[in-house]
Amino acid sequence: MTDKPSPHIAQKAPHAVEVEAGKKYFWCACGHSKNQPFCDGSHKGTGFAPNAFTAEKTDTVYLCGCKHTANAPYCDGTHTKL
Repeated sequence: MTDKPSPHIAQKAPHAVEVEAGKKYFWCACGHSKNQPFCDGSHKGTGFAPNAFTAEKTDTVYLCGCKHTANAPYCDGTHTKL
């Protein structure tokens, strides 16, 4: 069994972002994107892939910044334990 690499901690706080109902977004899972919390392709060769999600409604959502959430792409408070 191979160990999955650990993601880079982009920040130890969630990103509050406005999302639009029905629009597809790609959350950065590796932590290396320069366009946090969204993917910019920096994951290539890292073993990570972005997490695609479609906003259910137009709203402010809190996306994980530490990249260690168990509820990707949403913050679950894991950053408080890192």
